[in-house]
Amino acid sequence: MSDDRRRKLPLSRRARWTLAALAVLLAAAAALGIHLYERQRTGSIYHPHARFIPQPTPTLPSSGPARVAWPLYGYTKEHTRFFPAPGFLHPPFKELWVHNSHTLLEFPPVIYGADLFQLGDDGVLDVIDKHDGDLVWSRALGRLSASSPAVTANTVYVTILYSGHPKSPGRVIALDSANGDVRWWRALPSGSESSPLLDHGRLFFGSQNGTVYALDDRTGALLWSYHAASAVKASPTLSDGVLYFGDYSGRLQAISEQSGHRLWVSKSEGALLGSGNFYSTPAVVYGRVFLGNTDGRVYAYDAATGHLDWAMQTGAYVYASPAVANAPGLGPTIYIGSYNGSFYAVNARSGHVSWRFNAHGRISGSATILGRVVYFSDLARHRTFGLGISTGRVLYEIATGAFDPVTSDGTDVFLTGDTGLYGFAPAEHAAALVRHAAAPAEHAAATAHAPASVTTKRSPSKTPPTRKRG
Repeated sequence: MSDDRRRKLPLSRRARWTLAALAVLLAAAAALGIHLYERQRTGSIYHPHARFIPQPTPTLPSSGPARVAWPLYGYTKEHTRFFPAPGFLHPPFKELWVHNSHTLLEFPPVIYGADLFQLGDDGVLDVIDKHDGDLVWSRALGRLSASSPAVTANTVYVTILYSGHPKSPGRVIALDSANGDVRWWRALPSGSESSPLLDHGRLFFGSQNGTVYALDDRTGALLWSYHAASAVKASPTLSDGVLYFGDYSGRLQAISEQSGHRLWVSKSEGALLGSGNFYSTPAVVYGRVFLGNTDGRVYAYDAATGHLDWAMQTGAYVYASPAVANAPGLGPTIYIGSYNGSFYAVNARSGHVSWRFNAHGRISGSATILGRVVYFSDLARHRTFGLGISTGRVLYEIATGAFDPVTSDGTDVFLTGDTGLYGFAPAEHAAALVRHAAAPAEHAAATAHAPASVTTKRSPSKTPPTRKRG
């Protein structure tokens, strides 16, 4: 071997070692960069000077049917999930009745007059007398549902996730609320688990293929449609003529109620390495849009521009929808649960946590506020809690419930358990003892000409098949 070649060999080894060291350093730098990016992307973000518009605390209507109605998922069109309950409506409660639906109940009923309208996961709509828990009428509308109906004085509207027809799996159906007669129905090219929203003769809902529909509520005629990038599972939220909803691509959108024209779109801050999904139904109040995301964050966006105001990281999926109230001692507060087993009270202005409650089980469903008590269920242990909105102190607990637990008519509380619906009255209130003094007459003629496919209070009760979610 020549001297020249001997001199070159050590240099070759040195070069290889140098290249290997550089490769290790580059890999470490890339890993650090990805870690820092992910931490920034999915960590908490705060913009303390973002716009915030104070609003008065809602009150119940002074009189009329609306005072005792819960017509939509989330109670109001803004989906704040806050019911301004009278002072007596608080725990402890006395059980009045139980209605077993024999199927999983993921979403709560809506209320109008004397009736509760409960859509089970098996696609069966049960209408239940709120005074005694008896079945008024029942109708099978599909094979799978995961939404709450919407109801008016004479019509109930339902979305279906799977109809049993593969070529048109989705359905939206309008029925006579008195007897279950179908007023109109519309086949959809994909299923819908979006609880419908009603406003001034228009019905709004999303679907699995990303289409958001606006229909004439009297005829089902299509007024307009909007196409999002991915599935829209949440109920659209309405405020000041604007519809807000997130989709499964991680985009939050604002569109015109009148035309469906897009006003703005925002992402969940994860464009480079992928974004989380928006399953959560937004709450719109204080000039902001609040909702959860499966990237673990609770988000607040400016309702006018879509700019991010803050994002609070929980560390696990947030499927839940927020409830919002002006809590004594805390001010405007967001209440929401996470798959990490924690339930949070978050300052609506700043995004900082005011208090945190450990439920010891993942929380998938959404909370509801009745007066000064916030109720939620945990999916792992199947328990429902009622906490003081200002303190987080446990005021109520029962061993049932997994998703969205309670609604109310201002006199009683209706709790959605795993497969059963419960009627409760405040144990310390005189109304709990005298509430049955006068029998309601809302259903006197409701079942006189009911079709054969409808089970009514005057016909033998039909037991829907049991179905458990896989």
